[in-house]
Amino acid sequence: MEQDQSPEPKNNNRFLLIGALVLVLLGINGFLFYMNQQKSKQNEMLQADVVSKDAKLEDQIKQYESLKADYERQSQEVQGMGLANDSLVAKLAQINSDLLKLRSFRASSFSVSEQRRFKQRAANFETQLRKKDEEIVQLKADNEALYTETTTLKERQNKLTDTISSVVRSNQELSQKVAVASRLQSENIRVNVVNSRDKEKEDTDNEFRARRVEKVKVTFNLARNDVSPKETKEIMMRLIEPDGAALYNLSTGGGTFMIDGSEAFYTAKQDIVYDNTRQPVQFTYAKGAAYKTGLHTVELYEGGVLIGKTTFTLK
Repeated sequence: MEQDQSPEPKNNNRFLLIGALVLVLLGINGFLFYMNQQKSKQNEMLQADVVSKDAKLEDQIKQYESLKADYERQSQEVQGMGLANDSLVAKLAQINSDLLKLRSFRASSFSVSEQRRFKQRAANFETQLRKKDEEIVQLKADNEALYTETTTLKERQNKLTDTISSVVRSNQELSQKVAVASRLQSENIRVNVVNSRDKEKEDTDNEFRARRVEKVKVTFNLARNDVSPKETKEIMMRLIEPDGAALYNLSTGGGTFMIDGSEAFYTAKQDIVYDNTRQPVQFTYAKGAAYKTGLHTVELYEGGVLIGKTTFTLK
């Protein structure tokens, strides 16, 4: 009876040992499973952190690219107004430098401190951007007001110039009218001849014998003119022969003067103090040689303007 019962404790020990091994294996497997789970969670967290950092980096890059575009716009606007944009050029250089640095983080880590630093710099750039935009808006308003004021002044200046031009034209026209109105006129022109015995002959038909003529005497009156000033007037006479040549002799007072911009010869001249009394004027001319036969012309001038004309014939 005692021998039959002895193997049971051995079998029980074996079962216990096997059970303990199973429990140990289950514990090891459970621990390994737990560690794998923890590692997976850690990897997921690391992956999520990387994704988050990459997203923040790309957002920051986009923000700087937007800032760059806005500052380039501002630079063009300021330049378009003809103003210096050195400060904007300097800020664009800083933004481009920051963009290069941010893009380099794609191949490396983008630390929290770097995130904060670039975020703060971007905020400063945005603040300066808004301030500059306000300045540009004010500058545009000022320029618009200045343009309007300048346009108004130009319009006034043009009107004033037109008015002045009109006044000048009116004055010129008035001066021309006064000049025309003040021109003297001769009246009662008479031609007589004087022979060698100093006897004067008058003919109502103004026809004389050439061989008897020693001198030609021309008399006339200066007509009244209330516009012409009372002053010394230079009166010239031209005695024109039948061939169209004017008689002149420097030794007897002849010379040249201008008629309508051209030089012409005069036979004689006198300085007369005009007094507006129809005062008489007389020219006596001795040729010193035989006169040509034919139609002669007498022209009278004052200030280069023809004031009277008559003819006479020598036969």
